[in-house]
Amino acid sequence: MTTQELFKLLEQHQDKALMFEYAPNQFVGANYHITEVKHLTIDSVDCGSKTDFWKETIIQLWESPNEIGKIEYLSVYKALSILKKVGKMKPYALATEVKFEYSNANFHTAQLFVNDYEINGSNLIVKLDIKKTDCKAKDACCAPEMRETADTNAQPCCA
Repeated sequence: MTTQELFKLLEQHQDKALMFEYAPNQFVGANYHITEVKHLTIDSVDCGSKTDFWKETIIQLWESPNEIGKIEYLSVYKALSILKKVGKMKPYALATEVKFEYSNANFHTAQLFVNDYEINGSNLIVKLDIKKTDCKAKDACCAPEMRETADTNAQPCCA
C-alpha cells in the first residue's frame, strides 16, 4: 500500500477506531502510540552489483507500558491528524510504500507491509504482514536454490 492509499483509507473511515493486526489474530495493544514517522531513502547495491534507489514511509507503533490494560484504541481521526502534522513538517512522498515498524515482548522488531484492511463494526483493522527477504539478483548471483546443475570445479558464483 502506498502512503497516499493509506491516507485515503484513513480519510474514508475517520469515525472508526484504528487497529493493527501484526500476525493472524494478534493485534497491537490499545495502548499503542504513533511514536515516529520516517521518510526513508534507500540507495542500495545488490549481490549482483545492480544499484537501486527508492523511498519508503515507515510509521512506528509503540505500546506504552504505562497504559497496559487500556481498551480504547486510537481513533482514525486522531491518527490522521498526527500524520498530517508530520506531513506539514516533513512532506511525504505519497507514491512510496508505507510500512509499520512494531515489536512487543513476544514479537521481534519488524517493518511490516500493509497486506489488507478490514472494517469490523466500529473498527478499521489494518492487516500487516512480513515479507521474507529475497535475492534480487538470482540470475547474476546464482543463489543456490536457483542453480539447476552443480559444478564442483566452478568458482563460487558471486566471487
